[in-house]
Amino acid sequence: MKKIFWFLPVIIFSCTKQPVHPPVGSVLSQKDLQVSKDRSRSLYELERKQITDWIAQQNKKYYVNGLGYWIDKDLSQNLKRKDGERLSYQYEIYDFDRVKIYDEPKTAKDVYLGKFEDLKAVDDALRYLKPGEEATLLVPSLLAYGTYGDNDKIPNDMPLIIKLTVTH
Repeated sequence: MKKIFWFLPVIIFSCTKQPVHPPVGSVLSQKDLQVSKDRSRSLYELERKQITDWIAQQNKKYYVNGLGYWIDKDLSQNLKRKDGERLSYQYEIYDFDRVKIYDEPKTAKDVYLGKFEDLKAVDDALRYLKPGEEATLLVPSLLAYGTYGDNDKIPNDMPLIIKLTVTH
């Protein structure tokens, strides 16, 4: 009898229509693009609520910015760095249970703003942080590794906590 109850949900869920995701780089129809856009908007709103609920339980103040991530520094008074400025930085990635995802921090030495590719939130925060300054970013999945993850330890649709340090 227990086998039937275990098997029944498998049958039900396997029969439901699952969305088809085309391979990366393929062409999508307007309808598919709208479905993707609606899914992203819905996911972002859900994560935004989850992150604001998480912030409400913290002892620290976080500031949301125009790009859509939160940072524990008020950067409104800081000057924005321009493309071409050289800097070095590192960051550690955590999930919202504060579990460190990678043992070693991601580092970049002597890179030029606007000439490297990193997470959108990291790139944006680097433009306002001064050398030696540290910040904690709360990043929705859309601004992190999105619907694909990083093909390693970060799964799809995972919001992240990023501890960023400008070293030079």
